Amino acid sequence: MSNNIAYVLGHTLYLNITNRCPCVCDFCIRTHSKSVGSGDNLWLDEEPHRTDVMNALAEYDLGRYRELVFCGYGEPTCRLDDLLWICRKVRGLRDIPIRVNTNGLSDLINGRNTAPEFYGLVDAVSVSLNASSPEKYDAICHSRFGLDALPAVLKFTKEVGEYVPEVIMTVVDNDTPREELDACEALCKETGAQFRVRRYITTYEEEAQKPDPQIS
Repeated sequence: MSNNIAYVLGHTLYLNITNRCPCVCDFCIRTHSKSVGSGDNLWLDEEPHRTDVMNALAEYDLGRYRELVFCGYGEPTCRLDDLLWICRKVRGLRDIPIRVNTNGLSDLINGRNTAPEFYGLVDAVSVSLNASSPEKYDAICHSRFGLDALPAVLKFTKEVGEYVPEVIMTVVDNDTPREELDACEALCKETGAQFRVRRYITTYEEEAQKPDPQIS
C-alpha cells in the first residue's frame, strides 16, 4: 500500500492520507482516474496509520524533492491531528518545504478554529475557492456543509495567512466566465491570499508537467 500513500509527480512528493472529503466537486480529477504519478491507485483500502505514513516516506530521499505536499484522493484536514503529527516528524528529519492542498473547510470538519495549529509546521497552504458566492459554491462543490461552506473557506484562508508564510486560493477554469473569475479574485484579495487560476484537467497525462494537481 505504501506506493499509494506517498507518490511522486514531477519534482514533488505527495502524501495521500485519506479518501474522505465533505465535498463532491464537479471538477475533481478523482472521478476520472485512479492513478497519479507513481501512485498506481490512490483509492485506499483503509486509512494508513500515521506510522505507516512515516514508513512510506522512509522509502524516499526527501532531499531529492522540492516540497512535500499533502494532497491525495481526499481532504487531508479530515485527519488534521495526524497531518500535524506527520509534519512534526518530518521537521525533525529534513528541512523540506511542506504544503497542504485543502478545500479550506478544516474548521467545520474538526469543529474548532484550526488555523493557529499550522504555525511552524506548514510552509504553504493552497485553498480551493472555485466560486464567488455560497450558492455557486454549493452548486459546484456539493459540500455537506451547504451554504455555510464558502464563508468558512474564506474565514479559514484569512486566518491561516497569519500563521503560514504562503497562502494561495485557486479556481479551476472549466470554461468559467471572465466575470466569475474576476469575482473570485476579488474575494481572494479580501483574505490576503494569492490568487491562481488552474486549467481544468481530466487526466494526469495532461497534468504531469504541472506542480499542482486539482485534487483538493
